[in-house]
Amino acid sequence: VSIQFFKLNCSHSVIYFYVLILNGNAAKPKPTLSADNTAVPVGGSVTLTCSVNPSSSSSGWKYYWYRDDTPVDVASPSNGQISVSQEGLYKCRGGRGNPVYYTEDSSDVTVTETFPSKPTVTLQPSWTQIYSGETVTVRCEIQGGEGAQWTYEWRAAKLNTPPTSNEYRITVTESDSGGYSCRGRRDYFFSEWSDIITLTVSYKPRPVLTVSPSWLSPGASVTLNCQVEHPSAGWSFYWYKAVPDLSEKSSSYELLPDGSGTAQDSYIIHGQTHTAGYVCRAGRGDPEYHTDHSQPKFVWSAGQFVIFDL
Repeated sequence: VSIQFFKLNCSHSVIYFYVLILNGNAAKPKPTLSADNTAVPVGGSVTLTCSVNPSSSSSGWKYYWYRDDTPVDVASPSNGQISVSQEGLYKCRGGRGNPVYYTEDSSDVTVTETFPSKPTVTLQPSWTQIYSGETVTVRCEIQGGEGAQWTYEWRAAKLNTPPTSNEYRITVTESDSGGYSCRGRRDYFFSEWSDIITLTVSYKPRPVLTVSPSWLSPGASVTLNCQVEHPSAGWSFYWYKAVPDLSEKSSSYELLPDGSGTAQDSYIIHGQTHTAGYVCRAGRGDPEYHTDHSQPKFVWSAGQFVIFDL
């Protein structure tokens, strides 16, 4: 910095004045660039903040941003903050005035993209045994990739046209048994393939009905028990009386009182006075899937009884 004095002669007076000359090589200010996080998940973003003079909010600076030395378009240059979703080497500088006076470039901040973990295939419902005719949802979950626009690829036991979404519903048959795995794709990035989950589909089950006692005195109580494979797997139970049709030598099924969808696999009949046949079946899921009806079981009473062929 230098100061020079000048003398100006006028007709009646002499005026002295000085000019302050700034050295053109004086150091420019250097902005500070910071990031709330330097790791951006796939589909996420981080915020960068550029500040020339943190103590002044009215200094008139606008901010210019660069990624790998390429200008980044921003909607509000005076904001001093941007959100970025791509990895790269970022820097900024400030500018103000007309013509624009620019600061030095800030120090670089490196933003890296983090990749999600290996996907996981899940089945809903998560029962260990699935039966032909049940509806199952197969889902691909990518932890750490939330918010990204993924396209999904599937390896499945029987998918002529695999879906590109993260889940699909199938009403299974035995041919759907096998392994299922998935992976996610976003632009040119592919995740790993998930571990294989195995779906085992069995034929529709038929529960086994037992009665106790099978012989009783009129007016006594009888207990029905309905057993299904994997009894803890969400079954509800339905209880029926077998009503004989002598002309057809067959029977129809009449739902017993409060015998629809019980949580317990047993049902007590009080005060039975005559011989009768009973059947049960089970259901689970939404929409509800039903097993076949059990074979009829008879409770023989010393009172009235009817013999018919089932």
